[in-house]
Parts: sequence; C-alpha cells; structure tokens
Amino acid sequence: MLVSMNEKNVTDRTLERKSEDQSYVSVIVKRNDQAIRHPDDILKIAIAEAVEEHQKPVLSLLLSSMSAGLIVGFAGMCVALMSQVFPMAENPLINRLACALVYPLGFIVCIMSGTQLFTEQTATAFYSVLDRKSSILSLIRLWSMVLIGNLIGTYLSSHLLNAAEPVINASLGFSQIFEHLIHFKYKDVFFSGLLAGWLMAQGGWLRLATPPGSAQILSIFVVTFIIGFGGLHHSVAGSAEIFNGLLHVKDPDYVQGILFILSNVLGNIVGGSVFVAALNYAHIKKTQT
Repeated sequence: MLVSMNEKNVTDRTLERKSEDQSYVSVIVKRNDQAIRHPDDILKIAIAEAVEEHQKPVLSLLLSSMSAGLIVGFAGMCVALMSQVFPMAENPLINRLACALVYPLGFIVCIMSGTQLFTEQTATAFYSVLDRKSSILSLIRLWSMVLIGNLIGTYLSSHLLNAAEPVINASLGFSQIFEHLIHFKYKDVFFSGLLAGWLMAQGGWLRLATPPGSAQILSIFVVTFIIGFGGLHHSVAGSAEIFNGLLHVKDPDYVQGILFILSNVLGNIVGGSVFVAALNYAHIKKTQT
C-alpha cells in the first residue's frame, strides 16, 4: 500500500512538473529573444512604438515632454557645477571629460522614466511615417508638441534652479557655459547638432535593441557621454544651458540665445531623421526583400 501511494505521489508530481514546463517555456524563450534582437524585430518594435506615439493626445504629449525638459535641466546643473570644479580656462580637456561624466545623468533619468524627449522622437516618430502608417502632418504635430513641451520644461527648470541658487551655487558655471555656447556660428551649431541628433537617435535605437535594465542605462550613458565629451550640441540640454545662462549673465543676449536653440533644433532633426531613421529603415527593409 505504501509503495503504491509513493508511486501515485511521484506520478502526480511528474504531471505537475510537465504542466509547469508548458507554462514557463514561453517566458524563457521570450527572455532569450529580448537579450539578442534581430534588426528586423527592432524595426517592428520601433514602428509599433511610433504608431502609438502618433496616436497620443496633444495634452499627454505636452505634459510628458514638459516633464522631460524639467528633468534634463538637471543635466545642465551638473555640467555647470562640474565646470566650476574643473575650469575650462585651466585645462579644457579635463573640463570636457569631467563634464561628460555627469552630462548623461539627467538623460538617464529622463529616458528611463519614459518621458518624451525631442531628440529621440526625431527618429522614433519618423519610422511609422516611412512605413506609411502615419502621416507627415501627424509627425509635424508630434514633433511640435514634444519640442514645445521640452522647451517649456527647460525654461521652468532654469527658474527653479535660479530660485535655489543660494543652495546650488552654480551661477558662475551657468554664465561661462552661456558665453561659450553663443560664440559659435549658426552653421557650426547646426552641424554639431546634426551629430548630436544622430547619436541621440542611435541611442533610441539601442534602447529598443537591449532588454530593460542596466544594458539600457549603459547605452544611454555611452551615447550622451560621447555628446558631452565631443562638446556637441543637444537642443533640449542646450536650451536648459541657454535659459540658465540668460538668468545669470550681466548682459543677456536673448536673440543670440534663441537663434542658437533654433540652429540646434534643425541640426538635431536632420541628424535623427536622416542619418538614423531613414538609413535604418532603408537597409533593414532591403534585407527583408
């Protein structure tokens, strides 16, 4: 009798294990798929994500992008503080390296929190247009709302940081960064922004290519570190630096500041949409046919 009971228990457990295996095999396979994604799969995810972004209400886009702008403002604060620790005049390369190490922090918080960042959308939102699932008018609407929201966010962050200036003590850094930015020619800002937009859009592609977690954080860090170390111009972070500088320099040049932001935005759009979205879509679609 005892033997028969043990045999029954073993049989029941065996059946239970088989049931568990059937339930969990698909999860294990899914995790393996997420670890290494084929470019075809990444493009499908990018197009699906783009369609979803195009369908979001205007208010949702605006509030999310405002949140992103507020967060990216901390990147400007970190760079301003670091530039005071390692002044550019004493050793420009050490200054660049130190600032580049803290520059990604605001971007990591922004992107991992799922808020809308314009330089990601220059490529991401364009994929569904290239695939004829969204219209050009919808793209212009999305880009406009996200850009406006980002700029409102960085403008508000500059005033909040200014209100806390007695604690933060970054005024000298904000002033020096502003003076450094506006001395560039608009053509130079455009091409610098093109490269930064290219890198940021590539960072968005890497985010889709890697599983959630530390790999995504590392991808964002690497891309934004390159932007910071190269001294390239990112429109949202750059607008935060411009707005902060206007509050701290003795003779603020608002026209120069606005023209800098516009040149930067145009460069980011070309870099993200042409050098990442269009090229990725073209070469992946070609391999599928």
